[in-house]
Amino acid sequence: MDTLRAIDTEIDESGVEPRMDPPPAIGTDERRMHVRAYNYWVSLLDGRPYPSIQDLDPAGIEDFGPHSVLMDFSRDPENPTIAFLGAGLRDEGEHQDGIASIAEVPSGSLLSRLTDHYLEIIANRAPIGFEAEFTNHRGANTLYRGILMPFSSGGEEIDFVYGVINWKEVVTPEQAKALNQEVKHSLHEAPPAVAWADGPNAACAPFPVAQEPRDTDWFDAEPGEGYDATADIGLADRLALARETADAVRHARARTRAALYRALGLSYDFALVAEAQPEDYAELLADCGLKAQARAPMTPVVKLVFGADYDKTRLTEFAAALSYARRTGVGLGELRALLETHDGGLKGIVAAERAARRPATRPAPADPRTQLRTAPARAHVDLGPVEEEFLLLVGRREANGSVAILTPLAPEDKMLERALRTLAG
Repeated sequence: MDTLRAIDTEIDESGVEPRMDPPPAIGTDERRMHVRAYNYWVSLLDGRPYPSIQDLDPAGIEDFGPHSVLMDFSRDPENPTIAFLGAGLRDEGEHQDGIASIAEVPSGSLLSRLTDHYLEIIANRAPIGFEAEFTNHRGANTLYRGILMPFSSGGEEIDFVYGVINWKEVVTPEQAKALNQEVKHSLHEAPPAVAWADGPNAACAPFPVAQEPRDTDWFDAEPGEGYDATADIGLADRLALARETADAVRHARARTRAALYRALGLSYDFALVAEAQPEDYAELLADCGLKAQARAPMTPVVKLVFGADYDKTRLTEFAAALSYARRTGVGLGELRALLETHDGGLKGIVAAERAARRPATRPAPADPRTQLRTAPARAHVDLGPVEEEFLLLVGRREANGSVAILTPLAPEDKMLERALRTLAG
């Protein structure tokens, strides 16, 4: 069964949440195609709710165009026509004779993995990502990851859907081992690739903003597992791994405390390394439209990892936890264990950090009357019977330079209290 998720969907992360079965692991190359297709869609938005279909030329996209299909349901929403079918999809499904409409797509084909989901686009009104496995028409078990993206001919209504899918047939263990070695080698040779700006509902997506050559095996494991905090890992790779783990939490693929703590631990390690590489860190911030904050240095870190559109209350808590770790001298790779053992977990650490930020309670001010009772007198005036110990008098300067006392103010007047404190201060 496919696992669906809207790219810009927000979820509530508070408390302990039930674990959901994770989707099958698919290689890093498939993930990059998924992200590049989304970034391409974002680049066409130009401030509009949906990109214009006039701006899309799937036949001219060398990167993922062969793995794509364009569905046009402007004429018949019940049976959209296939306006474009990439060569890769045609070859995979042996659709050399062409397919005119959705109704002609063979059931159970890889192409049907895309076309079966176009109605979710109408319901969500946002890109939909999905990933799963199935047995293709040749009997081979196939892993795939796809994305469907809405387009509009008029700017307001969705009447075209563009889908991109990548896949991999499951091979024997011996073949899989050889294939993994090839993938790792290709990653070593891959040049840096910076992501586009993010979607309409966020400042920076929770996807890797750069890829650097990887010299260790930890990146090929489950996000955050088998991770060596002390390994010689580039700053961008640390951010990519933290985002992969945060993305699993954010999109309900690993909604457990352990997954969240793993993501926060990786975020903190990224923050520590960023301190030692300020120029690289500044570049990553600039790529996502973020700025360093002297008074809240961990806030940009959690926005980079979880996305600037993430729930602000949760981002504040995450930043507080990272600040606590930095203030108390938690070392590289140690925050996750601290979160798991600290009394109250994340909530306990956040409470401790907020308590540390509160200013110390100021002592109650001394009563100025105590000091003024022994102050020297400047003059004595007979006002008749007086009940109050301290009075505030109104005077008038006379022509001869003397001062004429006119009357005392009412004892409850607030000016009396201010005058006493001024004199005692």
